[in-house]
Amino acid sequence: MNKERFNELLIAMVLSESGISDLLFIPGRAPQMSCYGQLRSYTSDLITDPVTAEMTAQLAEILIDGNTLFAEGYRKNGSCDCSYAVPGVARFRVNIYSQAGKRAIVMRKLSNIVPQLQDLKVPPVFEQIITENAGLVFITGATGCGKTTTLAAILNEINFTQDIHVVTLEDPVEYVHEPIRTSFSQREYGKDYSDLSYALKAALRQAPHTILVGEIRDRETMEVAITAGETGHLVFTSLHTINAGQTINRILGMFDKDEQTLMRQRLANCMRWVVSQRLVPRLDGGLQLVTEVMGNNLRSREVIIAGESEKHNLHEIIESSVTPWGWHSFEQSLLNAVLSGDIAPETALHYSEHKNQMQQALDKHKAGRIAAPVHKMSEPAGLDEQKLALAETPK
Repeated sequence: MNKERFNELLIAMVLSESGISDLLFIPGRAPQMSCYGQLRSYTSDLITDPVTAEMTAQLAEILIDGNTLFAEGYRKNGSCDCSYAVPGVARFRVNIYSQAGKRAIVMRKLSNIVPQLQDLKVPPVFEQIITENAGLVFITGATGCGKTTTLAAILNEINFTQDIHVVTLEDPVEYVHEPIRTSFSQREYGKDYSDLSYALKAALRQAPHTILVGEIRDRETMEVAITAGETGHLVFTSLHTINAGQTINRILGMFDKDEQTLMRQRLANCMRWVVSQRLVPRLDGGLQLVTEVMGNNLRSREVIIAGESEKHNLHEIIESSVTPWGWHSFEQSLLNAVLSGDIAPETALHYSEHKNQMQQALDKHKAGRIAAPVHKMSEPAGLDEQKLALAETPK
């Protein structure tokens, strides 16, 4: 299969149904499309037979496009990440990997429209996050839970409201930000840099106010990020952790035991927010974003420094900080979605971490003792009008 026919196939697949998030090419099966989390086969005049190993090998060469860094990564690790675009139609985040000795390909469809926070229906506490001046902000969760989308929406809000320079280090660039008030330098792994920790060190010399690191995977990059947060930069990044407590432990686990006392102190001082998120099924068939949000106050800093105990743990601190800080746990976010009529009580119970606590809250709701949402999804008054005016200003 040549590039022209491959592009025709991609166009036909992404336009065949709504809700398509991923395209899969696995030898022995027809091309697969993930629609709202469910796999469906695709056949047409463009492809009538199952995918073959020869086909995925050809597609991999098209996608790698002679990039020696990607080719070497595949040779060494059995997989590599890259990006691909069909001009005017769609962009993709691509993973090429070996399975059963044959190449397979998964292509995540990227949106051409930069998301806005109000469209994601995030809680009002996000209004505080986008006004931070320095420190670290972690957006965490499992693969596919929308971390990149949330980070892009945060940068979009900054773009409408702040005259600053933002440097992003991404693998790959998923959302392209057109400057409104913010100047963007979006750097992509494999094209603009080959070593993340070095690129982050270099970013500190590129006059940034804010830095986005797509994901931190190693100790050296984490240490540079913490240093950046300590020296007056605002750093947004993501981790594959499911809650605030696990996030702290994952960060500390990157360092030796004799370093962890100092790292706890540094982390307590420079960490500003940990937002953990999940996508759960809605009653109307879509997906609902639920979050846990922890900020930085005296109690959270004390637990980060001393470690969690039965009497002093981050979950209890988060749940007791809804007022006045706006923090909340997954259980509180799930209950809010039930009260708003977005998800079923059974869904809330299934996705909760503290099921006894969740069941008690649901029983109170059933008995009519909880009748209103815990908090409303909102944004600052007048922000829509401000965005419209800025968007219409000639650039």
